[in-house]
Amino acid sequence: MKILGISAFYHDSAAALIEDGVIIAAAQEERFSRKKHDHRFPEGAVRYCLAEAGISGSGIDAVAFYDKPITKFARILETHMSVAPRGLRSFMMAMPLWLKEKLWIPMEIEEALEKCGIANPPPVYFPEHHESHAASAFFPSPFEKAAILTIDGVGEWATTTMGRGDGAKLEIFKELRFPHSLGLLYSAFTYFTGFRVNSGEYKLMGLAPYGEPKYVDLIYRELIDLREDGSFRLNMKYFGYIDSLRMTNRLFAELFGGPERSSETEITQREMDIARSIQVVTEEIVLRMARALHKETGEQNLCLAGGVALNCVSNGRLLREGPFKQVWIQPAAGDAGGALGAALMTWHHLFDKPRTVSADGRDSMKGSYLGPRFDSDEVGAYLSAKGYPSHRLSGTAWAERIATLIGQDKVIGLVQGRMEFGPRALGGRSIIGDARSPMMQSIMNLKIKYRESFRPFAPACLASKVSDYFEIDRPSPYMLLVADVKKERQIQVESQRGIPMRERINQVRSDIPAITHVDYSARIQTVDGVDNPGFFAILSAFERQTGCGVLINTSFNVRGEPIVCTPEDAYRCFMRTEMDVLVLEDHILLKEEQPEWKDKADWRNDYTLD
Repeated sequence: MKILGISAFYHDSAAALIEDGVIIAAAQEERFSRKKHDHRFPEGAVRYCLAEAGISGSGIDAVAFYDKPITKFARILETHMSVAPRGLRSFMMAMPLWLKEKLWIPMEIEEALEKCGIANPPPVYFPEHHESHAASAFFPSPFEKAAILTIDGVGEWATTTMGRGDGAKLEIFKELRFPHSLGLLYSAFTYFTGFRVNSGEYKLMGLAPYGEPKYVDLIYRELIDLREDGSFRLNMKYFGYIDSLRMTNRLFAELFGGPERSSETEITQREMDIARSIQVVTEEIVLRMARALHKETGEQNLCLAGGVALNCVSNGRLLREGPFKQVWIQPAAGDAGGALGAALMTWHHLFDKPRTVSADGRDSMKGSYLGPRFDSDEVGAYLSAKGYPSHRLSGTAWAERIATLIGQDKVIGLVQGRMEFGPRALGGRSIIGDARSPMMQSIMNLKIKYRESFRPFAPACLASKVSDYFEIDRPSPYMLLVADVKKERQIQVESQRGIPMRERINQVRSDIPAITHVDYSARIQTVDGVDNPGFFAILSAFERQTGCGVLINTSFNVRGEPIVCTPEDAYRCFMRTEMDVLVLEDHILLKEEQPEWKDKADWRNDYTLD
């Protein structure tokens, strides 16, 4: 039995396919449309899922959509009525879209499925938004039983849910409701510090270590009434997301000493301190919620999903200081993962099917490598047709050659194996480099990624050696946990407050400086060779050659661009940037050997900066 899961029409549309409860494929629409955070029906992702499963449209037995549109519409109507006549402008802007499109989502899904070749669409089921998140967290997890915590902006009404999973069933027994939302609180600060909502929250998290938590008391005093169990109420007089087109208002600006930062302007110490303050508050709320959930359920394992579960700094603290022995986080924790959760919820709850947990303690996400891959001969035919010279190597020689190039301070674009599902590049569609290089962070930010210089890079580390480099004692395969670099590897620097950000960035803080953030932390990916043997081979070869089992790993894209999917996407990004080497499966391309690349116009205008 095959179930197609879909998330769409808000942001980060995606499709996922399961067969008899086994995850076959999953991908975000942005990777195919090349439009970041694409909200449209995931036609490209659906077509990919069908192709990966080797089926035609008639092979789909059920379709699951990740929330209930009518319930969401009722919430929007009720919310606007509660603040009328304020909010008339935002109400009038929202209604045409709802009346024209979103109220008709069931019919729109059927029409879109027909375009994808599903001529007689099967029944479409609609789990609730946070049920989809909870299912994506628990059902693929390695746990037979677990507590479940989902935290995001808002679904239908819920913004946070607490639940429990046991075998093939889950229940949600407590929720926090709109407008009181940790996700929207964090997004309000994202907006106020000049970053884009639903896109720039990870920048706020990365900025936080540059600041001091000087506004924490102010946030608790004026913005949020936080209870011991993690539940809270926001003081809505400071926020604009109910009755205006802005996340914050004039009173919020007065509270923090002036208007919000304009996008792309200089980041001041105020923004750094604001970022640190809301990060501290967020971590405290998550810890309190986890303690309350542990007390309620008595479970020793915790599963997380929802956009806030991508806050890897909070996750790291939860693992170190929280009450749960084990924590598993859905790698596609945001709305994209809702497509997978909806399919799994339908399989286990609606069709009452059993669930099998792996005996070896591994989850069922297959490393999150659930997207398309490209056959080496297919890549070779593409390169030959285009006249792009390459060197074809295989096995140990392939990995050793890539490791040698990294050791020569070359920046490598890597496309091998299946594309990752979720926002993190995990060695399938990555840019990699030498973590020992003191200048590599700046080089990658300014010459490759074309993004803000303060943003840190993550390490990919051999799983067997992770405790040699970082203060962590367990795997982190999805780059969703932050831990400090080991004390003995750190190089202490004097207090940095007041020193210009660019100078602070370039200071060496450890013997793997390119992935060591200003607070000596790192967002860790562990690699064990089971799910991505190619990436493991490169890391292993690099360790053999240099004695270092860590590489920089960042997503293969430039700012504002979705992560690359195809060899063509990768080659275009490779030639437009100052990357040195491109690896397409077993083909290695050197920049100096490529024909001159010419764009008809400034390609950066193709992307909306995130």
